[in-house]
Amino acid sequence: MKVTQTPIQVRYQETDMMGVVYHANYLVWFEIGRTAFIEGLGFKYSEMENQGVVSPVIDAQVSFKKPVRYGDDVYVKTWVHMYDGLRVAYGYEIVDHAGEVAVCGETKHVIVKKDSFKPVSIRRSFPEWHEAYVSAMEQEA
Repeated sequence: MKVTQTPIQVRYQETDMMGVVYHANYLVWFEIGRTAFIEGLGFKYSEMENQGVVSPVIDAQVSFKKPVRYGDDVYVKTWVHMYDGLRVAYGYEIVDHAGEVAVCGETKHVIVKKDSFKPVSIRRSFPEWHEAYVSAMEQEA
């Protein structure tokens, strides 16, 4: 499968009173990784949004393995974990400088019409994205 690695430099404002990255920031980092992954496929969310659709998160899961602290350099590994033509799930790992996984997770998305939030088939409405997702899942690591 295709996996992208996006660098993240931990900023002070992302930490909490314990000096570790506040848990909600990992979802922001997942989005940074997801955006980079999609751009690596040759697409942009803004192009899809210009066609009257958006891609909301319908589920998110995060598991914390070890703390990440201010000043750490980490990266987000992102890949397509599951895709069925309508829904797509992205997998993520936040990896530290030693190559250890600090946080892992997944977000699930659908494409919906911006005005009604009715689901849209990626397979039918965005065949190029569909082919890119299928190809990304088939690529060797």
